[in-house]
Order: sequence, then C-alpha cells, then structure tokens
Amino acid sequence: MTVDAAVSEFRDRHDLERRLRPFEPLRYRASDAGTTAVHLDDFAAIPFLDGVSGVEHYQHRARLRARGGDFYVASTPASAGYERYCREVLGLGAVELLAVDPAGDRLGIARACMENRALLDRLGALARRGGLVVEPFLGTEAIWDLAAAVVAETGARVRVLAPPPPVTWIANDKANFEDLVTAVLGPGFLPESRRSASAEALARALLELSEAGPSVALKRLRCASAMGNEVFESEAIRRHGFRGVLEIVRGFLERTGWEGDEDVLAVCWEPATSSPSTQWWLPPSGSGEPVLGGVYEQILAGEEGVFVGSRPSGLAAEVEERIVSQSGQVAAALQRLGYVGRCSFDHLVLPDCRVVFTECNGRWGGTSTPMNLVDRLHPGGRPPYQAQAFVHPELVGLTFEQLLARLGDTVHDRGSEAGRFLLYNVGPLKQFGKFDVVALGSSRSHVDELMTVELPRLLGVS
Repeated sequence: MTVDAAVSEFRDRHDLERRLRPFEPLRYRASDAGTTAVHLDDFAAIPFLDGVSGVEHYQHRARLRARGGDFYVASTPASAGYERYCREVLGLGAVELLAVDPAGDRLGIARACMENRALLDRLGALARRGGLVVEPFLGTEAIWDLAAAVVAETGARVRVLAPPPPVTWIANDKANFEDLVTAVLGPGFLPESRRSASAEALARALLELSEAGPSVALKRLRCASAMGNEVFESEAIRRHGFRGVLEIVRGFLERTGWEGDEDVLAVCWEPATSSPSTQWWLPPSGSGEPVLGGVYEQILAGEEGVFVGSRPSGLAAEVEERIVSQSGQVAAALQRLGYVGRCSFDHLVLPDCRVVFTECNGRWGGTSTPMNLVDRLHPGGRPPYQAQAFVHPELVGLTFEQLLARLGDTVHDRGSEAGRFLLYNVGPLKQFGKFDVVALGSSRSHVDELMTVELPRLLGVS
C-alpha cells in the first residue's frame, strides 16, 4: 500500500475529517513562524510519571526550547542561578517564566493556566500584541483547550505547534501506532504482538508468544520510557501454565491502574543488538517534507529498557539507511494525517539485521531536548556528544550554583566555546541528587571518558 493510500484508509477508519474540524482554526501554519511562543511541558496525560523522582521539575526543560522574547510555564520555581546560566552562559536569550499553581495535579499545568485569571489575562495580552503560539511537550486536549480559551477571551490569533489530539493519540498510543506502521509498510516491521482488554486473552497471548522467543512482555498503551512495560522470561511463563499466567496478568493490570476500558499489548520481547531512535521534525502540511534530526543510540537501563540517555548513533551506514527509509515513510504518513512538530520513533536492530519499530514518541523527549540544545549552541554541526541523567546520593542537598562551582571551567560557555559539560533539568538536584548533563567531546571514546570518569571525579563522587 502506498503512503497516500494508507493515509486515506487510516483517515477514514478514525473518522479524522470530522474529528479534526474543530481544531482547524488553531492549527499552526508556516506563516506563524517567528510569533511569540509560550512553552508548556504538561505531563498530566502520561501515566506513571508521578513515580519519577522530581518529575514536576522537568517542566523546566521547556526553557531550552524557548527563544528570546518567549515565555514558558511551570508549577515549580527555577533553581537559583539557572536562568542566569541559560541567558549568560548558554546565550539562549531572555525568556520569562510564568508561574502557575496546579492545585491538585502538579503536572497538569495547562488546566491550571485556564483556572488562573491573571495568567490567562497575561496570555491574552500577549496574543493581542501580535499573536501567540502555544508550543507544548505533547499535543493533548488540555493544551488545545487552553489555546481555545485565549481565543475566546481575545479573538486574537493563537496557534498550537503540535498535532491535534486525535493525531497525537495515533502517534502515542502503541496499538494505533502499530496499525499505522502495518498500513504504511505492511507486515513484518513490528515485534509480534496481541492486544486485548481481557485478562484471560492476554494470558493466552503470553503463553502463545512465549514459544517464539526467550522473553515476552505486557505493555500499557500510552506510557513513556518503558514505565508501562513488564518483561517475563518465556520459560517461566510456560512453567506457570494458564492459571499462573492469568494471575501474573491480573497483578500487572492492578499495579498499572488499568480500569478495564483500554487494550493492553502482549508482545514478543525481541533480543536486539541495538535500540536506536530516529528524530524527526514534521512541518505543517504543504510546507515541506519531514526533516530528519538524526539517528540516535538509546542508553537503556534494566530489563524493561527504561530510557536514561542517548548519543548519536554509531550503527553501520546500511542499517541507518534502512531505519531512516522506514521511519521516513511513517513520518510522512503522520504528517499527512495532520501531525505537526517534534516526533521520534524507537527501533530495534535484531540479530538477523532486521529492523523493527517498537513505538512512536509524538512529543518532545529525552533525546530531542538535548539534541535541540546542542544544535542551538553548535549551528555549524554537532560535535560528538552524549546526554543522560546523572544521579548520586552524595549530591543530595547540592544547589545548582554549588554544582556550577564544582564543575568550574569545564562547564560549556557559548561565548568562549570552552568547557565540555552542558547542564539542564537541574530542578531535582537538591532533593534527589539528580540532574541531566550533556558531555561534548572530540570522539565517542572521549565523550564516554568525560561522562564515566571526568564528571564523577569533578563532582567528588568517583
């Protein structure tokens, strides 16, 4: 099936023409480029993130996307010294933080903006002055509702630089994404899977899939960073038999807060040689083809493969070409369905050299955020680098300014181009001893040494 035919069939299946019509007035257009933007990293629609230490501080990753004259919203204060660091050391321009109290939901800042009269008035004033672009982490219903609320108050031009929700959930819902990949590329581009909202059917599916490989897994559909995954050894699954596996499935559903109204995936957990991601930018339809940002090697932890960092890929050229060709076709399909903005795909390179998709991340994330930062600081070309979280119990209680002092002149300065480390997502540092860092080097081996040897030594935790 051609991409056009797949898009047409998918559009009809999801009744997109009707469902997208209400979002049309707020749709981002190429002519909106350069309009003042407000950035919101609202995580409320992603399950289980409330279990991530310091996740409410991740809202400040939006600061790295904002340009001079832009605004961003957060429910937590910026770490002392961080705004000065962004402006004076990284040269990211003057950006204003709009503070909001999320009341009961510390991650739901879009809804909080609508309930905050003063903040809504401020957004309205910005929109009247020359229009406003709302650029979120993820194009959820709450984001579009906020943009609509500003228009209702002002009649001004407001656009959303993200896909409308029906398309957001085609990309980010694992079952919908599987359907899209199969429609565009045909069978064989995904790990074998089954889906059901029945615990009994899922138990039977795990037993069936356990005959195909060494491990199987259950996946919730709308989770990030493997947080809704659980992996099981196939041999153990077979030993349990149906009754035992049914109890395992019920336990998983209970632990993940399943309410019975959503399918769950049972999948063959493929033994991969690599787990790369492809990073894409999807312009508004009619404004150019999807733009490849790069192919990245993901740094994963634990059996479930929880994301902790990334670096530009070192895969063989022919493997990268295959990944880019496959993901480019799916990116083009998403764009024609109405997707706009940042998007990435996770892949597996299998021992037989086949490449399969595992999921789509239709949002800004842990790879695209530092990639965008490095590109802003090095517009002439990316140096070798690695981005990842750094966590150590001995750093608990450390302030951002104390972190800067420990790293000294190894902190990268845009003006002098000296220094090797970029710091971001520093809000969790004081309470949890956790921050994100980019190591810039001359080669992959140099970057690895900076991250594993030099950084712990400078921090005094080696």
